[in-house]
Amino acid sequence: MSHVKINRRNFIKATAAGIGAVMLPSGKAWGANDRINVAVIGCGNRGRSHVRWVESSGGSVLAVCDPDLHHMEAAAKIATETDKVRRYQDIRKLMDDKDIDAVVIATPNHWHALATIMACQAGKDVYVEKPASHSIWEGRKMVQAAQHYNRIVQLGTQQRSDPALIELKKSIANKELGEVEWIHSIWYAKRQPIGKVSGPQTIPNYIDYNLWCGPRKKVPLMRKRFHYDWHWFWDYGNGDMGNRVIHTIDDIHHVMQMEDNIPHKMMAVGGRFKYKDDAQTPNTEIILMDWKVPIIFGSRDLPFIYKETGKTGGPSVYNRFGKHFRFTNLIKCEQGFFAVTRNGGVVYDNTGKRIRKINGDGGKTHMRNFLDAVRSRKTEDLRAPIASGHMANLMLLTGNISYRCGKPTTTADVAKSMQFCEESSESWKQTVAHLADNGVDLNLEKPIIGPWLNFDAKHERFTGNTADMANSFLRETMRPEFSIPDNI
Repeated sequence: MSHVKINRRNFIKATAAGIGAVMLPSGKAWGANDRINVAVIGCGNRGRSHVRWVESSGGSVLAVCDPDLHHMEAAAKIATETDKVRRYQDIRKLMDDKDIDAVVIATPNHWHALATIMACQAGKDVYVEKPASHSIWEGRKMVQAAQHYNRIVQLGTQQRSDPALIELKKSIANKELGEVEWIHSIWYAKRQPIGKVSGPQTIPNYIDYNLWCGPRKKVPLMRKRFHYDWHWFWDYGNGDMGNRVIHTIDDIHHVMQMEDNIPHKMMAVGGRFKYKDDAQTPNTEIILMDWKVPIIFGSRDLPFIYKETGKTGGPSVYNRFGKHFRFTNLIKCEQGFFAVTRNGGVVYDNTGKRIRKINGDGGKTHMRNFLDAVRSRKTEDLRAPIASGHMANLMLLTGNISYRCGKPTTTADVAKSMQFCEESSESWKQTVAHLADNGVDLNLEKPIIGPWLNFDAKHERFTGNTADMANSFLRETMRPEFSIPDNI
C-alpha cells in the first residue's frame, strides 16, 4: 500500500481511505538539558496545569491548541514566554508545525486516540491524558501507531511514577503480607446533578463546535455546561469510572504486574440514582473482574449522609476494618491489607492495626519521565507506555460495556450476582445502605445489572452468549473528516 502524510490538505481523503503516513524517526540528537518544544492540545483546567508542568519539567511550551479560543488564550498566558506561544484552533494545522517536537493531549476522551495517532503520523511524541482511549478498537490503534512510527507515547496515569505505587508493587511481589486474596479499588466523589435542558443550547461563538465534536456526530448541544459535563455522556466520556477510577484501575494493572494477563470475565452493576438530569453515565457503579483473585472497582458520586442529622457531608465512604475509605486500593492479603494509592497509604494487619506507612508524591516526576524518554528515544524508559496503558484501560472499557449491555433488575437479583466473593457482597450491602441514606428507593429506581462477559484479550473481542451486543461497543462510528485509519 502507498502512504501519504496526513496534513490539513489531505486529512479528509487519507483518513477516509484508511491510509496512514510514513514518517522517518526524528534524527535529532537530544542533549541531556535540551529544551523540547511542546504543544498542549486541550486547554481546560487540566491542559493549563500541563503548561506549568511541562515548563517545570524541562520542556518549553511552544504552542497551544483548543477549539475554544478563550481556553486557548488562557493557557497561552500561563506560559513563560506568552508572546512567543503559537495559537492553533485547528489541531490539523498544528500537526503541520515542524518546530513542535511533542504534544500533550488533554482533550475530551473521544479525541484522545485520533489526536495521538495524528501526532505519531506527524513525527511528534505524545503524552496523552487518561483514559488512554474512548473505545477498545481505537486504543489498539494508538499502540500500533506508536510502534509503527517509532514514537514515544506516555499515558497520563501519573501514579505509575508515584514512589508509593512503585514500593507497593515490590511489597506484593515479595509477599510482605503473604498471598493476595482479593482487591477492591475505590474512588468516591461528591457530584451535583448537571441539570436538565428543554432544548438545544447555544454554542458560544468563540468555540468551533465542529472541531470539538471531531470524530463524533455533530449533534445539538443538550447540556447546560459546555465544558467538563461531557464526561457524563457516552459519546464523549466514560463516566467517573473513566474520569477518576481509571487511576486506581491502572494502579492494579501496575502493582499486580498484569501485563497481557488481564481478567477474561467481568460484569457491572449500578445506575444514575436520585438525579433527574441530562447525564447518561451512572453515578454509582461497581465492576467485578474474575481474575486469579477477585477484583472490584467502585465509584460513587452521591454524598455521605450523617444519619444523626440527615445533613449531607463530603463524598461517601467505604466502611470496613474500622476505617473510612473513599479513595484507595484495598489489597487484602493473608496477613493483612494494603490501603495505598496516590500520595501513599498504610499497611495494616488483619485487625486493622497500622504496621507502617508508605510515602508517595503524587507522581510529580511523571512529565519529566516522558521528556527524558523523548531524549533517550527508549520506550522502555517510560513508566506508563501506551501499550501497558491500553491493557489497563481494557478493564475500564469492558466493565462499562457490561453495564451498557445491562437491564433493570431487583436488588435480590443483584445480591445473588454480588456473591461473587465475600468482598463484593459487602460492597453491595454498603452501597444499598448508602443509596437508602440518600433517599433512593431501589424498588422504584431499579439498579442496572450487566451480564457476565467473556473477553478474549488476545483478539480483543467478546465471546459467548452476549458477544454480539458487547462487540457492538468495541468500535464507534466516526465522521469521515475525523476518522482513524484501519491500517496504521
